[in-house]
Amino acid sequence: MTKLLLSLHVLAAIVAVGPVTVAASMFPPAARRAGAGEPGTVRLLHRICRVYAGAGIAVPLLGFATASAMGVLGDAWLIASIVLTAAAAGVLALAVLPRQEELVERLDGGAVAERTATVRLAMLTGVFNLLWAAVTVLMILRPGSTTGA
Repeated sequence: MTKLLLSLHVLAAIVAVGPVTVAASMFPPAARRAGAGEPGTVRLLHRICRVYAGAGIAVPLLGFATASAMGVLGDAWLIASIVLTAAAAGVLALAVLPRQEELVERLDGGAVAERTATVRLAMLTGVFNLLWAAVTVLMILRPGSTTGA
């Protein structure tokens, strides 16, 4: 059962988190290139981020089930991963997605995306991506791993 849960957890991370990190990274430059009143690509990237962020809820749920089956719920590396995952989710939900929405609305309204807004969004997206990278590293290099790595 542990192998099945771990496989589902990894697949959910790849399928759900991967598209968010890519689409969110593509959003700021696409917003800068978008003409006023022409936010088609930007709107699509924002939708991808929103939909896959929702699907990403499966990742920590499957992670908790996997950790419970492995008996590692109290391990420091897992607690650190949980904190980093919560931070990444907070950055996405409270900073990245709302700023994307604001830029889409500005472009829909006929305005252009201000460079400062897209630069800030790119920075926040980078923080989100770095948090996920740190979680990934912890998942691979976890202390006490039985993989021998």
